[in-house]
Amino acid sequence: RINEIPKGKQVWAEYIVEKIDGMVKENMGRGFEKFTPYIGTLIIYLLFLNLTGIVGFKPPTSDYSVALGLAAISFVVIHSTSIKKQGIGHYLVGYAKPYGFMLPLNIIERVFQPISLSLRLFGNITAAYILVGLIYDGLASLSLSLNIGIPLFQTMIPIPFQLYFDLFDGAIQMFIFVMLTMIFTKVTAEH
Repeated sequence: RINEIPKGKQVWAEYIVEKIDGMVKENMGRGFEKFTPYIGTLIIYLLFLNLTGIVGFKPPTSDYSVALGLAAISFVVIHSTSIKKQGIGHYLVGYAKPYGFMLPLNIIERVFQPISLSLRLFGNITAAYILVGLIYDGLASLSLSLNIGIPLFQTMIPIPFQLYFDLFDGAIQMFIFVMLTMIFTKVTAEH
């Protein structure tokens, strides 16, 4: 139910949309406003995937196929935008800029963009998941070695670590992925 004068949930939804739209305009500039829905979807989806660790599930982005799939989608968006803005001829000539001998390096750079995006996301989320698991396992071993019947050390000590690695690190990795996608899209389309 969308009202002319927003109330309740609509206020928050409009606030989030305006912030994402502002971020896209600020980082990508004029002519890229149509990317707000894609960037917004990426933000919500990556944040949800990265934060599943906070409720005890393995984050899906700690599986490389998921991270590579997200990066591949961004790769297609980046290069299709560039082809649409420049035309196929100018896009292909752009691989040989600023000098013709740079062609192999420019091809390698463009091919490794999704690999770089996916490895960064996958590596950081996987490392956070493993570290939190090691903390819980270590504290469980400590409880067993001290003959404490209840998991005393596992109840309070890991909470700040889990909040940092799942909440903060998950949000940071989402932000980095989204920012790099916006930067790659803008630079490739204008190059």
